[in-house]
Amino acid sequence: MRGHEIDAERGEQIVHLVRALGRHRYVSGRLHLLHAFAVDAAHVPAGDSILAAAKHWASSVIADPDVDCASKDERLHRRATDPELVAVLDAFWGESERVERSRRALSEHLAGCASYAPDGASLPFDEAAEPDIFPLLVDAGWELLSLSELDGERHKGAIEAFGGALAFDVAKFEEEAEASRTVTLLELPALGPRELLGALDEAGRLSAPFVVWVNGDATYTDYVLRGVRRAAKIDERSPERSPKT
Repeated sequence: MRGHEIDAERGEQIVHLVRALGRHRYVSGRLHLLHAFAVDAAHVPAGDSILAAAKHWASSVIADPDVDCASKDERLHRRATDPELVAVLDAFWGESERVERSRRALSEHLAGCASYAPDGASLPFDEAAEPDIFPLLVDAGWELLSLSELDGERHKGAIEAFGGALAFDVAKFEEEAEASRTVTLLELPALGPRELLGALDEAGRLSAPFVVWVNGDATYTDYVLRGVRRAAKIDERSPERSPKT
């Protein structure tokens, strides 16, 4: 996968980016997994029902004596919708008062987790540290329509991004000719305690670059990311990083 660095300065910009990505018309599917600790700790405004079902699940799982919260038990993760994902990220990277309350609640959960050892050596969003993240609190990604599924009118923008119908047809042919069709994916970096607790400085600015990982035709994924950045009002500059291992 290739990494695209998003030129965002503040946490709420990333929340806007994730919201825009979930609503993008080129998205065909998604798989978001949220850990019970992150859901339970996320402070939401009074009357906000987006996380109501997820919070009921989280509190039930944490209280279940058969579930070891200090383990990698799959029951500690729940498939989430785009609005639920956005609500959790907004609780940790959005408005300052809610961020403080969410961090405090998450820290309390982690303090009771015997297997959790704080890691102060790595910066947030460091792909080299992803294999060691524990607990994995947010794992989120989207699948885009394949090139062969694009409609000439509805998806005209992406087709025109190739510079002409011929170039698009060549890319589509190459995709279809592959023995195992490449799935076009956009993924967030793996988010653990370091990211939810330490991604922002005291002024709400990101303390490290945020990277979206992509798989698929570069022209196509670049086009989608440009649209998502515009919707989130983030600068167009987004340098590509080295492939993810």
